[in-house]
Amino acid sequence: MGGVLGRAGSCGSGSAGVGLGGRPGRAVAGAAALAVAAGCTGSWAYGRAGGTQEDILRDLAVGWTFAGAGLIAWWRRPANRTGRLMVAEGVTWFLGNLQGTTVPALFALGAWWEALNLAVLAHLLLVFPDGRLTTVFARRVVACAYLLVAVGGLLRVLAYDPSAESEATYLSCLDCGPNGLLFRPGRDLFPGIDLGYRWTGAFLTVVVVVALVRNWRASSLARRRALLPAWIAILVALALVGWEVLHVAAPGLLGPTASTPTLLSDLSEMAVPVTFLVGLLRMRLRRAAVGSVVIEVGADPTPRRLQDVLAHLLGDPSLRLGLWSEAAGGYLDPAGRALRGPYPGSGKSVTALDDRERPSAVLVHDAALGEDPQLLAAVGASVRLCLENVRLRSQAAARGQESRAVGSRILEAADRERRRLERDLHDGAQTRLVFALMSLRRLDARLADAGDGGLRHTVAETDRTLRMALEDLRGIARGIHPAVLTREGLGPAVTALAEQAQVPVVVSVEDRRYPPLVESTAYFAVCEALSNAAKYAQARAVSVSARQCEGVLVVEAADDGVGGADPARGSGLQGLADRLAAVGGALRVHSPPGGGTRVRVELPCA
Repeated sequence: MGGVLGRAGSCGSGSAGVGLGGRPGRAVAGAAALAVAAGCTGSWAYGRAGGTQEDILRDLAVGWTFAGAGLIAWWRRPANRTGRLMVAEGVTWFLGNLQGTTVPALFALGAWWEALNLAVLAHLLLVFPDGRLTTVFARRVVACAYLLVAVGGLLRVLAYDPSAESEATYLSCLDCGPNGLLFRPGRDLFPGIDLGYRWTGAFLTVVVVVALVRNWRASSLARRRALLPAWIAILVALALVGWEVLHVAAPGLLGPTASTPTLLSDLSEMAVPVTFLVGLLRMRLRRAAVGSVVIEVGADPTPRRLQDVLAHLLGDPSLRLGLWSEAAGGYLDPAGRALRGPYPGSGKSVTALDDRERPSAVLVHDAALGEDPQLLAAVGASVRLCLENVRLRSQAAARGQESRAVGSRILEAADRERRRLERDLHDGAQTRLVFALMSLRRLDARLADAGDGGLRHTVAETDRTLRMALEDLRGIARGIHPAVLTREGLGPAVTALAEQAQVPVVVSVEDRRYPPLVESTAYFAVCEALSNAAKYAQARAVSVSARQCEGVLVVEAADDGVGGADPARGSGLQGLADRLAAVGGALRVHSPPGGGTRVRVELPCA
């Protein structure tokens, strides 16, 4: 049974990082030379048997297409036997052509192993794409196919007299042979042996098709996609079965049109290696698509989103992603549950995506994906990059939040200091100035009774000076922090500010209270907007509004001035933007030339 995946359990089954060693350059080169030699020899023999140039070219195309595709597959995936079997299919394709020679040994060799390429093809179909026979049934079918060619082919060639059985081969060669293995006393048995040989081959072909159907029904979606070339090859098998049935049941029925089914059969044969190469190309394109994982999952991906994107790109809906959790001491799925490993025989594999320093993630996926370790390595790199991106974004967000918190605390401290200064000025200096004015008035009343006009004039001058100082002090106090803002809130404070403005101001502010820092920030934003409207915008009127919308205080100030305001060129708006950013707010200025200026302030107040 599958267990919970932990640090130790994930590494043993991972395959993404396992190297395949050096590529078998010499073996591939030797196989290529053998394929070329087999093709040239087979073409020579085919021409000797009367094959036309078109027939020879078509024959070479099929054999060398198999060999070429196999060489590429062998080179790209040396651990997978599929490539070697495709090369073997391409080489054995030309064996039957040796029946076109006059050399007895070569003729016998060609007649004996004429159907070896069909046995190799059956082997290839049953091992694709893993490169190995995974069931006892498949191993028995392949063994029977090779046994039929080895034993049945030998019995057939022992009784085969080419001068008496001219239609027993696909070659139209009347003077080919003689057969070096002919056992003359048994040549009368040839029709029965040949019939049994062909029908047994047709039966094995049907068994191979049944095995492929069973394999398909038991496979996952990802594996079915990988098996697509094998299903195209089924068409080849069916075409060959039909050809054999017609050839055995009614050899004269085909007549001069026999080349048409042969051509179709050859084209079907060529489709198998071509489709396999297309499958390789699709895997390379899939590797390229894996590089876009970071883009697909977005800037702030969730584990569920990352798992869904990987499942889509890899074509495996059953794929599961596990992320390492220090608290749980293991890997957790996107739902936060412990990720369990696959059950034995479930057709699943586990690939560790951990980096060298610490555990990171694992994938539980269809075992068919393990046939492309480079694809899984690309997936691992993309997932690690994505997780590192998330980690760095989280760190940046935490630092940004900490920075905003520090700025907010600084502004709160400054705001408290403003209120303290305002109170000190109001309760201290302003009060003393008021007392001084009251004392002067009492002194002026006594001097009036005494009739000292000169001294009364001096007292009057002092009174005017103290009143001016008191007004200046009140203005400074309002600039530091207006008392009405503390006592009554933003609405009355903005209304009082509008009454003192140099241009008409229409105020529309909700009658409610906000946090002190939010109120003071909004108030000074309105101050800056009204100041700019009076000094620079040449405005005739200004409207100010403030409302709460989904936990955000939105303050707007719009004038009908000349426009053209740019926060980047003015210290006032730039300072306001910095102050808003420190408390998580935002400033937006829309000021087209000649179209007035609209200042929008957004402050979180929830």
